[in-house]
Amino acid sequence: MSHQLLPFLEKNDTDIAKAIHGEEEREEDGLELIPSENYVSRAVREANGSVLTNKYSEGYPHKRYYGGQTFTDIVEEIAMERACKLFNCKFANVQPHSGAPANIATYFALMQPGDTILGMDLAHGGHLTHGHPVTYISKIFNFVRYHMKNIETGEIDYDELREVAKREKPKVILAGFSAYSRELDYEKFVSIAREVGALAVADMAHIAGLIAGRAVKNPFDAGFDVILTTTHKTLRGPRGGMILTRDNEEIAKKINKSVFPGFQGGPHMHTIAAKAVAFGEALHPEFKKYATQIIKNARAMAEVLKKRNVRMIGGGTDNHLILADVFGSMGVTGKEAQTVLDEVGITLNMNMIAGDPRKPMDPSGIRFGTPAITTRGFMETDCARVAELMLDTLEHKDETEFKKRVREEIRDMCRTHPIPEEFFKS
Repeated sequence: MSHQLLPFLEKNDTDIAKAIHGEEEREEDGLELIPSENYVSRAVREANGSVLTNKYSEGYPHKRYYGGQTFTDIVEEIAMERACKLFNCKFANVQPHSGAPANIATYFALMQPGDTILGMDLAHGGHLTHGHPVTYISKIFNFVRYHMKNIETGEIDYDELREVAKREKPKVILAGFSAYSRELDYEKFVSIAREVGALAVADMAHIAGLIAGRAVKNPFDAGFDVILTTTHKTLRGPRGGMILTRDNEEIAKKINKSVFPGFQGGPHMHTIAAKAVAFGEALHPEFKKYATQIIKNARAMAEVLKKRNVRMIGGGTDNHLILADVFGSMGVTGKEAQTVLDEVGITLNMNMIAGDPRKPMDPSGIRFGTPAITTRGFMETDCARVAELMLDTLEHKDETEFKKRVREEIRDMCRTHPIPEEFFKS
């Protein structure tokens, strides 16, 4: 990644220009292991910073409330067409500004206030928008939860899921997660949903790129009705959201109406253009190799943790992320681990684990993954070395000279694997 040229910003707002350059240097000089982050191509960045940011486009293609929509309609239609091709569905809404708004708009499209939705418990890998009591959406809908049956293997308790569904009669059964490392049994979700008359909805924000790259199963193939996702993370696009409907036009119409005018005004057309570019990149044949390599790299890291007796929630990984109990295994809290690893140029996030005795702002776990370093060209041996350096650093967290040596090795890795400007040669 070469330095982004900011001639007008450097002239007119030096403080912001310096901060942007500082972030650029941080990304170039360190390893990004937060599983919900990635690097976008220069083409995505150019689209996201284009003149489309000037344009209001309330409504949908050919049904806008403002004039001058010739080119915005083209952009949005391309984004929708590419999204449907990527995920093998008939309808796509590419307007949600992010993942949480996409989820909330879908809830209101499919349910009435007070209706029940069954989702994964946050402590077992779910997401805040799946009904955690701290969210406002939990005051509007009745959220009930399912859990892992075995924390050491990550197996979902599908018997519990069925019992809760039969008892609570949810309108929606939600499959999805933000800190879960195994693959879900989508057929069981659909079977239970059909048994109780619920819709099957999948929040695939974290693994959308793995689905698009055919590295993991597609919930639509098992009969899911709707997929919710972000467009960054493993999909490697701009920060944003998207709602996909398998084949039910009535559901798609309800979702469109809920997004606009229900929750959002004018869509961010510059971001939709960047989404379209990213979807085009994900349709490239080489993207499948990228998606597969993400999982190989994550498993290589998991093997190192296993050999060094670091407990992983779920026992390993089938996707792009690992959730490790560093407090129980090494006596280091999640917050301390995050801080110490930041010092050596490894960025990840502290995270609660199932049954965590500690608090959210200083939990027992850390969550990390391989989408971004795989974008940099890291392979299994590289990722195994990163895992070794992580654990070595935590074991020697109070040794300044040791951390300096690790920091220099991380810099060498970054120089050897620079952030690419483009991913696939045309």
